[in-house]
Amino acid sequence: MEIWLSGWMSEASLPVLLLLVAAMIYTLGKGADWLVQEAVTLSHKWHVPKALIGATVVSLGTTLPEMAVSVLAALRGNPDLAMGNAVGSIICDTGLILGLAAILSPLPLVRSVVNRQGWIQPAAALLLVALAFPFAAPATAWTEGGHLARGVGFFLLFLLAAYLIASVIWARRDGRDDPTGEVTLDEHGTGFVLLKLTCGIALVVLSSKVLIPAVEALAVRLGIPQTVIAATLVAFGTSLPELVTCLTAVRRGHGEIAVGNVIGADILNVLFVLGAAAGATPGGLAVPALFFQLYFPTMLFILVVFRVGVAFSGDRLKRPFGFILLATYLVITVISYR
Repeated sequence: MEIWLSGWMSEASLPVLLLLVAAMIYTLGKGADWLVQEAVTLSHKWHVPKALIGATVVSLGTTLPEMAVSVLAALRGNPDLAMGNAVGSIICDTGLILGLAAILSPLPLVRSVVNRQGWIQPAAALLLVALAFPFAAPATAWTEGGHLARGVGFFLLFLLAAYLIASVIWARRDGRDDPTGEVTLDEHGTGFVLLKLTCGIALVVLSSKVLIPAVEALAVRLGIPQTVIAATLVAFGTSLPELVTCLTAVRRGHGEIAVGNVIGADILNVLFVLGAAAGATPGGLAVPALFFQLYFPTMLFILVVFRVGVAFSGDRLKRPFGFILLATYLVITVISYR
């Protein structure tokens, strides 16, 4: 389907491409509006923090593009893309997306979430580095890289199941702790709200899948170099759902969903995306040396900056930490394409 779509776009006229890009941007925005609205409704119906809904239900939906791309890349014998997509998405989610969102408006920090999922976030990243590290020959990590075995992939999927079960338990406990939470008046039941939420996620994901190749084709048609296209469009293409969802949440005054979505997406990129990619490949995933030289340290640094920001920001993530996160993302992007 994607190959056919890319082929069709490469032959489409310039006016058609411009109309398609405009239509997808509109659809993407409407889908994100719908997603955020239904996520807020669901949090009220279940009497749980909006950040928890963002870290679980919303994150599962917006992480689907990363999972699909990484699993297909692994099955096609391209483990570099699978690893790069997952680790790069963590850097992009926390650096670019959370950084921009914090600069746009200081983000509310729901302590029950940032003190639970917020610690699982760097723990999952550290676990990934440890599982990929060649302890039998440590010095080779920076020259030959490491490996994620297929069994490790299944172990990560097991941890994913445990994380989701724990999230349900936390949601129930938070509901009991806040029994007087505001409930939105809605004539439909929870099932219908979940259906509308799913439709919102589908609109965001599908619009993103069409928008990225359309913009690439448009850039080529306008004579923009392929290097620029790769560095600006493809690099964060699969993170576009998280970006639009987070910025929409902030714009609508629901910054808790933005924070929860990024935290949850980072956790799922390790447990869900890389777990599925490694588990689906008989030989597991090779981890190139560049990850130990550059991407793993950047990922851990950016997560530490976020944790420090949480510790020193009180009830809202302060703007200076947003600038640091965004600057880190921009620096690593420039270095990657040097």
